[in-house]
Amino acid sequence: MRKLGGVRAPHRKGTAASAPERIPIPPEVRLPMSMHIGAPAKPVVKAGDAVKVGQLIGEASGFVSSPVHASVSGKVKRVDEYDAVTGLGALSVVIESDGEQTPHDGLRAPEVNDMKSFLGAVRESGVVGLGGAGFPTAVKLTVKDISAVDYILINGAECEPYITSDTRTMLDETELLEEGALLLGKYLGVKNIVFGVESNKPEPISRLAEFTSRRDGMEVRTLPAMYPQGGEKVLIYQITGRRVPEGKLPLDVGVVVLNCTTLTAIVKYIKTGMPLVSKCVTVDGSAVVKPGNVVAPIGAPLSSLFEFCGGLKGDVKKVLMGGPMMGIAAPSLDMPVLKATNAALAFSEKDARLPEETPCIRCGRCVSHCPMGLMPLEFERAYRLKKPELLERYKVNLCMECGCCAYSCPAKRMLVQYIKLSKIMLRERQAADKAAAERKEAAV
Repeated sequence: MRKLGGVRAPHRKGTAASAPERIPIPPEVRLPMSMHIGAPAKPVVKAGDAVKVGQLIGEASGFVSSPVHASVSGKVKRVDEYDAVTGLGALSVVIESDGEQTPHDGLRAPEVNDMKSFLGAVRESGVVGLGGAGFPTAVKLTVKDISAVDYILINGAECEPYITSDTRTMLDETELLEEGALLLGKYLGVKNIVFGVESNKPEPISRLAEFTSRRDGMEVRTLPAMYPQGGEKVLIYQITGRRVPEGKLPLDVGVVVLNCTTLTAIVKYIKTGMPLVSKCVTVDGSAVVKPGNVVAPIGAPLSSLFEFCGGLKGDVKKVLMGGPMMGIAAPSLDMPVLKATNAALAFSEKDARLPEETPCIRCGRCVSHCPMGLMPLEFERAYRLKKPELLERYKVNLCMECGCCAYSCPAKRMLVQYIKLSKIMLRERQAADKAAAERKEAAV
């Protein structure tokens, strides 16, 4: 196989030994209706309604969508729009907590006895990709031709610096991972189930090996401790040698990939009927007094996580939701924990200061470190020249925006930002070409 690119970013897994602690229930939570890729959920509650933990408050509004459930018991304070961390407006439900955490009366463990009922349970659980992507899991598991799938990969790489919430899943919920793997094998009928874990996590590897070694078709594959081993396409190539073509999905190469914490969330719902209402989040960074892992209700403000970890110290310059490579800067500490939030990182001025860009020296490091074998410097050049046809030729849409190019660039070029803008430019060009073709066809 071709040697993959990537970078050896510092691991900084200082919280790996910190067992998750549950934070106090905050006075209120804000639950966005769009915490997943696809159509936002549609609110089914209004201001003044009493709600309980696990109650449906937002129903999925399409095939690629996911329901949202109350993470606290209390009263709906309002249903309104707020500015999401992406900068886009999003509808949300704000619940004022009563502090009781009373479970919803209608919660029942689903009856699962075949593929159809299994997929129904996954859909009703509200589970999405919990490794950061947020793709509705039921959609990912809906396979037209199951005979074409011969690999299920359980992603435990967790390659971003600082983040250890998935590590805690592998250490603390090993039995659930075994149950989940057996469920996937039973209902999808796939014999090859592989747990991919980086070599810098020897204890999780050992724990997983305890049960995979006695199960036919299951194994743990130790991966190089390099970023971005946890990237879906990188993981697939590393374990199977298969490449996912541009515009295609893992299913197109016979593979299903699930994050390890996603899998345990599915099992919890099938066993108890409690949907996804809380999340384990790593709280770390140079501005955090006592870094650790916490369990927070989905919708809890970031401020409540930092307060539980002793507060923030010094001159806080930047707060990230997610890791330092692919995370998104939070505009305020009022931002809510989302389903896919796996880390809340706070950094001091020294650690968050952006380096000054200098001219590209054409050294090619961005190319040699790209795990997809792309040419990031050409993306920037094509963007600056306003040539979307070059972006298409150089396959900018294959880029997963992992940041290896910017990390390795000695000139400190903001390559990921240029790539994001390049993709927008290409989409606009393609949409304009399509509209022009439709007008031409209509005129004939």
